[in-house]
Amino acid sequence: MKKGRASRNRGGTAQAELFGEETSSEMAEQKTKGASKTSKLKVTKKNRTPSPQKPRSRGGAHKVAKQREISVSEFFAKNRHLLGFDNPSKALLTTVKEAVDNSLDACDEAGITPVVHVAITQTQDDRYLVSVQDNGPGITPKEIPRIFGSLLYGSKFHRLRQSRGQQGIGISAAGMYGQLTTGKPMTVVSRVKRKKAHRFSIMLDTNTNLPVIKSDEEVEWDSKHGTCVELELEANYKSGRHSVDDYLWQIALANPHVEIHYTPPKGDARTIPRATKVLPAEAKEIKPHPRGVELGHLMKMLKDTRARNLSAFLQTEFSRVSGKVAREILAKTKLSEKTSPARAHRDAAESLYKAIQSTKIMNPATNCLSPIGDDQLIASLMERHDADFCAAITRPTAVYRGNPFLIEAAIAYGGKSFNADEPIKLYRLANRVPLMYQKMACAISKSVIDVAWRNYLVQQSRGAMPVAPMAVLVHIASVWVPFTSESKEAIASYPEITKEVKLAVQECGRKVATHIRRGRRLADQEKKKSYIEKYIPHIGIALQEILDLTDAKRTKTENNLKDILEKSRKL
Repeated sequence: MKKGRASRNRGGTAQAELFGEETSSEMAEQKTKGASKTSKLKVTKKNRTPSPQKPRSRGGAHKVAKQREISVSEFFAKNRHLLGFDNPSKALLTTVKEAVDNSLDACDEAGITPVVHVAITQTQDDRYLVSVQDNGPGITPKEIPRIFGSLLYGSKFHRLRQSRGQQGIGISAAGMYGQLTTGKPMTVVSRVKRKKAHRFSIMLDTNTNLPVIKSDEEVEWDSKHGTCVELELEANYKSGRHSVDDYLWQIALANPHVEIHYTPPKGDARTIPRATKVLPAEAKEIKPHPRGVELGHLMKMLKDTRARNLSAFLQTEFSRVSGKVAREILAKTKLSEKTSPARAHRDAAESLYKAIQSTKIMNPATNCLSPIGDDQLIASLMERHDADFCAAITRPTAVYRGNPFLIEAAIAYGGKSFNADEPIKLYRLANRVPLMYQKMACAISKSVIDVAWRNYLVQQSRGAMPVAPMAVLVHIASVWVPFTSESKEAIASYPEITKEVKLAVQECGRKVATHIRRGRRLADQEKKKSYIEKYIPHIGIALQEILDLTDAKRTKTENNLKDILEKSRKL
């Protein structure tokens, strides 16, 4: 009995420790009242309170010790899918795309008719060596390491003019991907005219976002000027849709002045000849438009400008702002024309910003854009599809967020290369570069779907691409294309852009509808003509028997009937 009582006491002590003093005294009180009420305080798994744990250390020094700055290359090394390297097939296409884009930009800026050599060689089951060479102006040895061995290093980000590259990420990101998957450096050979060629082996230090030069040597090179990039990467080659082959054809479509020599890993080498020797119009650099500058950016410009007063600041830092417009803007504020921009506080900047928004200012200049052209779009589509009909349209220049842009659209209809029971083929281009992925996330695709295609005699289900033997091409040219991600695969749905795309496609659609109606009329006429040719001889024989006509009169009667029916058919 004593042993049992002792164990019960230990249990009570444990419960008291578990529930605390208040619960222990409550249990003692219940014991005095009777055993019937004690059952209400039984401990179950549902109401059991967890045992107290040792408090965690909350020291600030411990947190600070673990915090460090993350470099941009380290971030993208872990998130390479943002740059278009999320699977082996796409990685190969992205690598070729970035290298070719750089080659074409370099040739266009130097006024050189581009010749690009692309070679892909399989080295292992899942590894390929990519080589892209151009006849551009070349790169100085001083600039080569930073261009190919640092992310976000380039000359295009701060310039407002049409160009294929924008961020300074592409080719260095391809080198980083090759380094991560094979451990091998990127090889760059470049030569500036009348200089020696240099060969670099470059790797990227992801911790510092700086290049690591493995070797640098002068070499003999056959090309008088140009650049050749070679890198090995983990990849997968395939033909057909979303392939390097399809991408290079679309590059030739958007850039008719380029000559491409392509050696695929499977099959024979091929050449895509240039369609014209005429270089596209040079895109001029412009200054930002005041309507496209946000308040925070305006404050930064006021701080960094070298202008001595606000009037000079408005005229020198922005496009389309004359002395008269500057005075009109400042008249809407309490600021003097002679006020120093550096002394303009936040309230003054906000007042200036609101005055700019309420002032009528001309749209930005359009010489910063270089469209493909209606004739070239039609010629390229007809060469690819051998269509029965083709139409193209270029919309007037429009503006979004102060950035000028224009939309070109073309439609090819009919022909043996199309299947009438399949959705249309849609080609999306941005600054002469094909967009190969994220089709349904793109403003171009959404705008094409929003068109009421039934009005143009084309079948379409709600919320889907139209079904017709047809190809639609849409090109946006802009000083800054609003891509949805760093991989540059889809365009953001700004209302101004979607509106212009829709208007351009609708205008082409009206021409297609006219062609379809004309085709139907011709088909109807041919049908009626076949009836005439089929039944007139029988009518002539019947008349000959009834009227006892000679063969000559029967033939004459048949001819007269044909003439009468042909005239009525044409009417």
